[in-house]
Amino acid sequence: MSVFDELVGQQHIITSLQSAVAAAASGEESQEMTHAWVFTGPPGSGRSRAAVAFAAALICPSGGCGTCVDCRTAIAGGHADVEIIATEGLSIKIDEVRDLLARVSWAPSVGGWRVVVMEDADRLTESAANALLKAIEEPGTRTVWLLCAPTLHDVLPTIRSRCRHLQLRTPSAADVAAVLARRDGISPAMADFAARASQGHIGRARHLALDESIRSRRSTIMKLPFTLADTASAFKAAATLVDLAAEEAKAQAEVKDESESTELAQAWGQGATGRGMATGGSKALKELEKEQKSRTTRMIRDSLDGALLDLATLYRDVMMVQSGITDILINQDCINEISALAQRIAPEATVEKINSIMSARTNLSYNAAPLLTIEALMCALA
Repeated sequence: MSVFDELVGQQHIITSLQSAVAAAASGEESQEMTHAWVFTGPPGSGRSRAAVAFAAALICPSGGCGTCVDCRTAIAGGHADVEIIATEGLSIKIDEVRDLLARVSWAPSVGGWRVVVMEDADRLTESAANALLKAIEEPGTRTVWLLCAPTLHDVLPTIRSRCRHLQLRTPSAADVAAVLARRDGISPAMADFAARASQGHIGRARHLALDESIRSRRSTIMKLPFTLADTASAFKAAATLVDLAAEEAKAQAEVKDESESTELAQAWGQGATGRGMATGGSKALKELEKEQKSRTTRMIRDSLDGALLDLATLYRDVMMVQSGITDILINQDCINEISALAQRIAPEATVEKINSIMSARTNLSYNAAPLLTIEALMCALA
């Protein structure tokens, strides 16, 4: 057993990381180990999982056995020497980085290394990235920085030039299906469907296979292109898509928001005998509400982005049918509708529609208004 067992289809990455762990354990200077790394790869490739596994292996006495207390607590995010930064908001601000730098300046308390895993390095603001740059330029003797981002271009050039780069690839559908069947006991047919529909995104595949409501929501989204006939139907489809994303985000956020607010209010004395919350409690609650609102906004955009990727797979299948290939379709359950659409539109129009979807994703990442962006997209698809 090893902490790297959960990395699917990334043997080239595992080999590099195991060499680095061995070099770090030997204490001898070598090319295999360095103080700063950047893990890049498409969503679902496991870049954050790879970084956390590497962190666990560095502080494990056995080099990443996966069973000891150090490995288990590191992977769970509870180890004293492993700091995992996973923002739920739209960005990582300079105040958060400054607090982080103050914490990681301490010497390791248990293991031989202090490791920082930043799961969303692409969300650093410019000022936060510059603050982080100084720490990477002047690292502590026993501090390792592990940054994760979708692509190398999402990281500040001055930061990436000081890091070793590891590129993860999208796991094959067969690899993902095998993991779902082995680890989660999912039937082969459902595992195959989830692996194809998620396009190699292991987390999405698991949720899709285990949650009927997620499969139902995806089915509703995949039917939208077949309802597009004019401007009115395009606006209706856009409203449906945005509403689905908002409902999903609201469902995820409600329970978490309520528990966070209650815990914070109690920490400031609410419910205790006396005058209620201590001075500053109301301000702390307002700050929390602001963070929760930012998190919900990100959830809506992430949900929309996932929906657009699903729609892109449908037009990808249309293009495959137009090319005479029908045995590797992602959306086999819509084969009749896809075949009819493939006959109705020209191949060049299919490519234009895929490009429109990709442009909408880019616009959403630049904080464009979700409803206006999706309405423009649906008009283009119609």
